[in-house]
Amino acid sequence: MSDGMLIVVAEFESRVRRNEPMSRHTSWHIGGPAELYFSPRDRADLLAFLGTLPEGTPLFWLGLGSNLLVRDGGIRGVVIDTQSGLTRLERQCIKWGLAPAEVLAGIPGTLGGALFMNAGAFGGETWPRVRSVDVCDARGNERRRPAADYRYSYRHVAPPAQGEYFLAAALEFDYRPGVTEEAMRDLLLRRKEKQPIGEWSCGSTFTNPPGDHAARLIEAAGLKGTRIGDIMVSPKHANFLVNVEAASATDVERLVLLIQQEVERQFGVQLTPEFRTVGESL
Repeated sequence: MSDGMLIVVAEFESRVRRNEPMSRHTSWHIGGPAELYFSPRDRADLLAFLGTLPEGTPLFWLGLGSNLLVRDGGIRGVVIDTQSGLTRLERQCIKWGLAPAEVLAGIPGTLGGALFMNAGAFGGETWPRVRSVDVCDARGNERRRPAADYRYSYRHVAPPAQGEYFLAAALEFDYRPGVTEEAMRDLLLRRKEKQPIGEWSCGSTFTNPPGDHAARLIEAAGLKGTRIGDIMVSPKHANFLVNVEAASATDVERLVLLIQQEVERQFGVQLTPEFRTVGESL
């Protein structure tokens, strides 16, 4: 953690949590403490809070905590909890007869996370539908950027500037009134049948290599059910690592490395983690 206590102005002090366990806020249920943890009420509240922080304060923006591994030593600086006021976009789009937003149904994350990593499923992605984004910097200064300012690829987005954070996005969909709630339920059922939904995981652990699937390679390497500590390769879907009880981030990193080494040894393929690792080791 930091060498000295971060100072928070009196207006926000009562709403800031210190040494907040990040295991409470990640889908893996893993993670050491956040030095400071703040949940803004709305955009104006967030921008006002940022404007009070000492210049250079480290910031980490948290969505639903999926696709995220927080190391056991925790996160230095301030964690911004962005979940307040979020809605289920894909259901609203279906009510309006818009598509293909249904391919985002069931993805365990927020719009901010989807923008950050170009999330998608069933052949669909986020960024082809983005028209503009609202961003701010670490001091709370906001601006709007066109989608053309960003370069994106499979599970990757390159921003035009460092130190900017997503606040909102305008997306454009096609008018397709034939898309129904039933179609979305079918997609969710397909995910549930193939993936360990409801268990503690980060979602997909590795991105799919060109022309192949990470799950197929991991299973072919004989690693389904492999366990280190309390983290295990799911017997249901080999590209999911599930926390069966009280796994540590160190357990996860050891199992990830073992999988990468075995898949490369047997098939000559280097698997790339889809999740982001943050924080400090113990």
